[in-house]
Parts: sequence; structure tokens; C-alpha cells
Amino acid sequence: MRPGCRVEGRLLTVPDPQASFPRRQAATRRFTLGAPRRPSVSPDGARVVLLRSRAGDDPVTCLWLLDVATGEEHVLVDPRDLDVPGEEDLPPEERARRERVREQSGGVVEYALDAAARLAVFVLSGRAFTVDLAPGARPEALPVDGPVVDPRPDPTGARVAFVRGGTLHVHERATATTHVLAGPEAADGLGVTWGLAEFVAAEEMNRYRGYWWSPDGSQLAVARVDDAPVTRWWIADPAHPERRPTEMPYPAAGTPNAAVSLHLVDLDGTRVPVELPAGTEYLADVGWDTHDLLVTVSTRDQRRVDVLRVDPDTGAAERVAGEVDDDWVDLVAGVPAHLPDGALVRCGDRDDTRRLLVDDEPVTPPGLQVRGVADVDGETVLVTASERPEDVTVWAWSRREGARRVSPAYGVWSGRRAGGTTVLAGGDLDSDGTRTTVLRADGSTLPVASHALSPGLEPAVRRVATAAGGPSVAVLLPRGHVPGSAKLPVLLDPYGGPHSQRVLAARGAFLTSQWFADQGFAVVVADGRGTPGRGPAYERAVRGDVAGPVLDDQVAALHAAAEQVGDLDLDRVGIRGWSFGGYLAALAVLRRPDVFHAAVAGAPVTDWRLYDTHYTERYLGHPDEDPEAYARTSLLGDPATASPVRPLMLVHGLADDNVVAAHTLQLSSSLLAAGYPHTVLPLSGVTHMTPQEVVAENLLLLQVSFLREALG
Repeated sequence: MRPGCRVEGRLLTVPDPQASFPRRQAATRRFTLGAPRRPSVSPDGARVVLLRSRAGDDPVTCLWLLDVATGEEHVLVDPRDLDVPGEEDLPPEERARRERVREQSGGVVEYALDAAARLAVFVLSGRAFTVDLAPGARPEALPVDGPVVDPRPDPTGARVAFVRGGTLHVHERATATTHVLAGPEAADGLGVTWGLAEFVAAEEMNRYRGYWWSPDGSQLAVARVDDAPVTRWWIADPAHPERRPTEMPYPAAGTPNAAVSLHLVDLDGTRVPVELPAGTEYLADVGWDTHDLLVTVSTRDQRRVDVLRVDPDTGAAERVAGEVDDDWVDLVAGVPAHLPDGALVRCGDRDDTRRLLVDDEPVTPPGLQVRGVADVDGETVLVTASERPEDVTVWAWSRREGARRVSPAYGVWSGRRAGGTTVLAGGDLDSDGTRTTVLRADGSTLPVASHALSPGLEPAVRRVATAAGGPSVAVLLPRGHVPGSAKLPVLLDPYGGPHSQRVLAARGAFLTSQWFADQGFAVVVADGRGTPGRGPAYERAVRGDVAGPVLDDQVAALHAAAEQVGDLDLDRVGIRGWSFGGYLAALAVLRRPDVFHAAVAGAPVTDWRLYDTHYTERYLGHPDEDPEAYARTSLLGDPATASPVRPLMLVHGLADDNVVAAHTLQLSSSLLAAGYPHTVLPLSGVTHMTPQEVVAENLLLLQVSFLREALG
């Protein structure tokens, strides 16, 4: 790449090696550009398909093919070689999908394979393409009108299904003909779609698709979504008053969800509805293999999750497994699935451990917290799991060998496996970025090249011990700081909420924290109750209250750090965070101003009634049934009682459709009414992510300036 070149309609600026860390981090998408990602292994284990841009400063992702035996790599698709418009021409459905998966790069960011991994299908700017997975193959545009969303080949590779305008289509490759398979009918309202995931499925359940091919390609299971019951919100851009606000169905806590049903559709369009049980609110997942069509559903309170076996001919469903919990049942990625003999593979909580179950029998040991199931390869199940919360490692289980670790014991790792070939990707605190390695079936290894740039910043992470059941805590000091030479202002840098960790054994988790430390702060990072990796009881300790236990653990982490590390000035304590971390930052200065002296709250949730059903009701219940839970966790009444007043900066993207800007605006109004001085930084055109380089860079610089002034 060269400075100033234009790729896919955007002007790229290559980061100067001497540029500031914030600029380099923003330009490299947190130093992830150029690293291999999204690997898939062919069923015979002979080939690996992956995504990777050509350089660490290049946001245009290419599709690559790796020969496992020889180690040779081939570029299958480089978007620069295709006649497609730029990223600004993405259809709204694709923009929404990328926002849900937090995709920040461009080019080929998603692909789908046939069963034999001989054909790949992908989309660029609303146009669908196919490419044979062979060296020298050329991509071919699918001869269909756009915009195309979520194209997927059938297992045989003879057909490609895709969604356009909320309607599911199928393209026959042999005859180059396309027909509508399932779509809204005359009696349907405007909010009906076929083959797409609804908002809460994509945002909270990690289900980003709405249709699934049968193993022989003769049928599809298709989700029909009717969002007519969902309350309409409007996302406007005040910087451009000439533009119409965007209408968005947003299912806020306590309000109706979209009506989702599942249908079996033959290639001639014949439909059979799936008989989901009474009480089903959420369609969590669908999996269809040669054994069964398995459908995972959940009640609205998420205290019951059932696995159903569905008859593909009649749509009749019977419960074959499930979990019930007094608080909630977590959804685990990658399951349910089958072993070759038909044994059911899933996960469940046993002995305060999330364990792998085979036909309801736990097969992984107590204390090994299973995070997710990556693949079932013959008799082997590949999972990610934690012995210690800061490490996420890859394990293989089989009846013959039991559970054995296949990744390094230290760090954060992920994996894929098929045909006896395993791909491991991850890193630790001793090296930069992500290392990707292919483990061949014969035991030999093949490193996969990464073009990611080095941050040039080595976090010096100090672990802090806490009492049993206490938070996980790490401290970072300015590099070069001499112990005892000076007292340092303290900055807490948490996320702190469910389903996310900050204290991980990987450099990438601490890069921004170390940069803040180098600006003169002692930075404390803590994962308290509610965060994953410590077991179900630790996660469920926030049931009914995502404020009190979470804030108490941050205070405990601060004091533990001060006692064990030293040089922390507890009279100058700031806190910063984004999303749940932003909520926690505002909560800290409003409820514990005796401990926290300044806060930067980015995209904070301020009233949980304004956040979505699936996430919020899991922890706080339905607001009509437990209004006290919402009252004690809302920030809107806090400014009137907060004393003393502490400096508070609120930052929010005005285009955010996840935590909408109303959260910050309502809190600002409450602060103003209480006479509580504060700063509001609105970000025009910015969503819940901040991929824009200048915005991401200057946000860090403005936070440092604000905190320095506020903490003296």
C-alpha cells in the first residue's frame, strides 16, 4: 500500500511509524489488520480457507487458500481486482450485520462454503460472487440483481440462496435461473422478512443468519420475522437536518419482541411450519446435519432453554434435551451437535462449572470452564475452555483420549478442526498480536503468516491477589516508573459487565491501558462479579442488580492494588469505560464520589428500560415484574443525591443503534436539573463502534486531557 491510494472508494492513509500510538491503533483497527482470521478447514483436512488483508495498514480483506501439505498460499479473491463500488454502497442489511458483529474492516469480511469446501460464496457491496477453492480460480459474479445479503451455497454447491428485500431467493448455478423461495405475502405487513436474523438474535444471541440448508440441499429451514409488534425508534443525525431519521424496530426491556417462526421450505416453495412449543419467545439456533434437524429455543425469561428434534417432513418437534435455571440459562456457541454415532453434544452447568455434555453425561472435568464448542470432527470435539479466568485455551475431547489441551497452556486461543487438521490462533503477554498455526494430523506444525503491525508497546502487567471470590485485578504503571519516586493518579479502566473480560493473558487486552499508564497514570483493570471465566455462580451474582456488586468489586480492586503495588494516590482516582464500562464509570462518580474523583463515560447505558429485551431481562427480569431492579440500577435519579460533585464527561455516538444516544441525553438532563456540572461530547455519524481513525485517535487524546485536568 502507498499513502493516499484509493481503495473501494475510500482514501486510505498509511500510519506513519513515528505517529502516536492512538493514531496507529486507530489506523490498524487495533493492530488486527493483516492478521489471519475466520479460518475454515476442509473436511479432508487438506486445505484451510481464511481471511487476511495484504498489510497491517490495509483494511481491504482478501480471501486466501492454504495447502496444508505444502504450506503454499494462494489469493483467491482480492476485491481490488473486481469491478465493485466502494464500501459506502453497502445495503442497509449488510451495514446492520457488520455493526452487530463489530466488523471494522472492508473487502471480503464473510464467506460461506459448500459441504466439501470446494466452493466459496461471498458478497462485495451488495453483489454476490462465487469462487472455486483451487489455485488460479477466478471469482464469478452471481448473475442476479442486487443488493444481495447473506449468500450461502447449498451443501452440494449446485445452488446459492440469498436474501434480497426481505425475501429468500435460490439461484440454480447450472441453469443460471433464480426464483423466490419464501417472502412476504399480500396479507403481511411491511415488517415481515424471510431468511434474516432479527435485532436481538444478532446483537445478543450470536445468531447472525436466518436460514439453514438441509444436508442434501433439497430443503431449507427459514426464519420468518414479523417486527410489527416492536416499538419504533428513530435514529437521527442532527448534523444533517436535511436527512430523514432512520426508522428502527427496537425491542426495549418490557416491550414486545419480533414474532419469529420457523418454516421448512422445499425448493418448489412448499412450506411447512415448525411446531415450536408454547412459551417459546426466542429462536436461539438451528443446526441441520445428517442425523437430525435440531432447533434451540428459549422462554422470554431465559430460565428454560430447550433443544428440539424436528421432523423435516411434518414440522413436528420433540424435546430431546434442555436446561433449566432459577436465574438464567446461557447459550453456548457451537452446540448442540452430534458425534458420528448420533450422540448429542451440548453444554450444561454442573458443579459450578460449564461442562461439555455427551448424551447428558459431563465429559470435561469440574473446574474447566467451557467457553464454546468450535467443531465436531469425527469422534473429536474441539472446545475453548478456561482453567484460570485469564487464560482461554483450546481442548480436544474424544471418548478414547478424554479431554486434552492442544493449545499452549497460557494465553488466549481459539481453534478450528476438520479432517484431523487443527488451526490454532491466539497470543499471550509475551508476544505481539495473534499467532496462527496449523497442526497437521501427523503432528507437524505449519505457521501461517501474519502481516499485522507491531504496536511497539509492551504492557507491563502486574497481577494483584484478592480474597477468594474477589475480582481479577491487573495493574499497569508508566514504563520507567521508579517505585517510591512519586505518587501516581489512578485510572480504573474496566468493562465490568456480563459476557466480557478485560483481565486476559494477552497483550492486545492491555495496549490502551498501558498507553494511558505511560501518560502518567497507574491503571487498574478489574473483572468483578458478573464477568465470565469464573463459573456460573460468579456470573449469576449480578442477578437483579448489575450496579451494586459490580461497583463494589471495582472499589475492592482499587484498594487491593493500592495495598500491593504502592505509589497509587487514592486522592486522585479516575475511571473510564465504554458501553457497560461507560455505565460503570458514571455509576462510580455518582454513587461513590468518596472513592472516584473523575469519570469518562462512553456510550453508557443510563436507564436499563432503554436497553434491549434479551440482554436486560436476563439480568434484571421483566420491568413489570421487578421494577425495583430497574430503579436501583438506573442512573437518572443519582445526580440529585451525589455529593460531592465530580467531573464527568459523557461521550456518545449519535448514530448508535445499540445503546442509543437517548441514554446520555436523559442523564445529561438529569444532571442539569440537579445543578451537576458535566461535559457532553456528541459524535456525529458515529455508531457504537468508533472505526473512524480521527475520531478514535482524538477520543483517547481528549480523555487524557480531561482526566489530567480533573485529577490535577
